Amino acid sequence: MYMAINQITTLCLAVTLFLVGTFLVKRVGFLNRFCIPAPVVGGLLFAILATILKGLDLIEITLDTSLQSIFMITFFTTIGLGASFKLVKLGGKLLVIYWLACGFLALMQNVIGVSLAKLMDLHPLIGVVAGAVSMEGGHGAAAAFGETIEGLGVPSAVSIGMAAATCGLVAGGLVGGPVIGYLIRKFDLKPSSEETEAYVEKSQHPITDKSFMMQVFLITFCMAVGTYVGEWFSTITGFVLPGYVGAMFIAVIVRNVVDRIKPELINMREINLIGDISLGIFLSMALMSIKLWEIADLALPLFIIVLVQVIFIVLFAVFVLFRLLGKNYDAAIMVSGFLGHGLGATPNAMANMSAVVSKFGPSRKAFLIVPIVGAFLIDVFGMPIIITTINLFK
Repeated sequence: MYMAINQITTLCLAVTLFLVGTFLVKRVGFLNRFCIPAPVVGGLLFAILATILKGLDLIEITLDTSLQSIFMITFFTTIGLGASFKLVKLGGKLLVIYWLACGFLALMQNVIGVSLAKLMDLHPLIGVVAGAVSMEGGHGAAAAFGETIEGLGVPSAVSIGMAAATCGLVAGGLVGGPVIGYLIRKFDLKPSSEETEAYVEKSQHPITDKSFMMQVFLITFCMAVGTYVGEWFSTITGFVLPGYVGAMFIAVIVRNVVDRIKPELINMREINLIGDISLGIFLSMALMSIKLWEIADLALPLFIIVLVQVIFIVLFAVFVLFRLLGKNYDAAIMVSGFLGHGLGATPNAMANMSAVVSKFGPSRKAFLIVPIVGAFLIDVFGMPIIITTINLFK
């Protein structure tokens, strides 16, 4: 028996699953502790239920997720609009070091993923999906690039990416605290008495219909122009460029032009609200449409790739990045954030750092640098590396 769920009902179901996930994250200690995103929880529950129903030969559910790409592009456009160069200047030398380390990590995650995929006789693009796409990129990039890779002839790329991203997210939360606790105790690290001024971007404008519509205009303008730029770039170069990448980079340009002309035009409170809603619906749709039965045979290879990714990032963070950042308390806290978003997402990084500082003391430098890099700078290196690797093995 088959059940086809139409476009509008699929959207309603995605919102419902997001709310269910939000409820469960608040009530279940494990989900709350490791900052598992609500849409991931709700979407995976539905995917598991759909798999069980199909396995029992009761019903096979098909979803119309045609609206998913709109929410995906919207989310990444809001990320671009948050990319103010003013924030970059405040981070100084440590921000540059941390940023370069994230770029190197993206490169190595793809090298590890592709190498292990070839070793296990899998398509190299499966290694890319289980590399920087799902590790440093998280669920958002896994869904976005997974769709692109499926279009290149690799079935179930979205499902593989989502599974890898979920494993990475949990691993990032698990290893962050213990690793940093080890560094702090081994080197007897303590917070600096020096007060570092953290820059936090705050909008002074209340949310109004006029202001909100201006943010909607900026977002949709960047989406429209970015879509054409992406198509033009792909036609000229022959490189496969996901639709949201062009929109995101146009948004970065627009943000910094507006900053010079009329900075009060952008209200980040409203843009972040639109971004959060878009991300929630986008991830809910991506997760609930995963066909888990299609990736059952890849469970062991996927686990091996993710395990090697975790081992590499821990070794790199402890023996290289910690020393490059100054081998002090602030460096240790930044390493905890690095482990969080290097395997999962920026909220995971913030959760890792919050858990450590609540026990050992504050680190304003870390709470300035990690969110800036994790929120948008990371994509400056990550996107070209991922796109180039995809095109090398397509």
